Amino acid sequence: MEWLNYHHLHYFWLVAREGSVGAAARRVRLAQPTLSGQIRLLEDRLGAKLFRRAGRGLVLTEIGQVAYRYADEIFGLGRELLDSVKAHGAGPPARLVVGVADVVPKLVAHRLLLPALRLAEPVHLVCREDHTERLLAELALHGLDLVISDAAVPPQAPLRAFSHLLGECGISIFGAPRLAAAHRRGFPRCLDGAPLLLPTDNTVLRRSLESFFDAQGIRPRVAAEFEDSALLGVFAEAGQGLFAAPTAVEAEIRRQYRVALAGRIEAVRERFYAISLERRLRHPAVLAILEGARQRLFA
Repeated sequence: MEWLNYHHLHYFWLVAREGSVGAAARRVRLAQPTLSGQIRLLEDRLGAKLFRRAGRGLVLTEIGQVAYRYADEIFGLGRELLDSVKAHGAGPPARLVVGVADVVPKLVAHRLLLPALRLAEPVHLVCREDHTERLLAELALHGLDLVISDAAVPPQAPLRAFSHLLGECGISIFGAPRLAAAHRRGFPRCLDGAPLLLPTDNTVLRRSLESFFDAQGIRPRVAAEFEDSALLGVFAEAGQGLFAAPTAVEAEIRRQYRVALAGRIEAVRERFYAISLERRLRHPAVLAILEGARQRLFA
């Protein structure tokens, strides 16, 4: 049986957290060459480089990022073990590691995951955000329990995973109160020439909106494009343009960004999926997420 030297892994984890060998060495009171040597031994054991130079500092390689996440979980479990023993045998909370695709609006992700934290038995929730492709790769390596995405796993995907539809809804168009009021009459035809804040073209919502506008002969003016939905909301609050978001979180969007509703487009549908390696979901927190989405958020 192959064994991993957890001392080496711990030193690697410290360097990754501190951002440099020097900072980590000061923390554990070791010479920098000694610490560097320990990490090289771990790299030799794994057969891959874990860091690369970036200016005067170090950044994790792709394999290094995977190794760091595993190390973080390993030492996190160690802390839970100590806490459990100190609590006279009380068991640690169940752990749920969820990958949230960066195209999923933050408010939707919050509403989807909230039921997991409301269970009678406590749950330790860990959320990671990234591109869907990277999250699916981590799911395949069992680094995640679940992936939340706006699209099902494509048939040509190189992993065997199952897409569980959480729900779907239409979209609403929002804007700063004065801008939204100016684009209510004759909606959605009034969006012709209107300034729009759009997600980038790698998203399902962007493609669905463009298809709808083309079919209706509507030509809005693209004022700006964003990868991050929260940043888009900040620009919208400042009156820089109208934007689309799922109707299911309409109230939260109006409250958080202090925007008003211009109109709704039911023909454009937003769908959200829970992607897992299991056909039949068993984790209590995942089942709570599924039930909350289907019976409340998208009911």
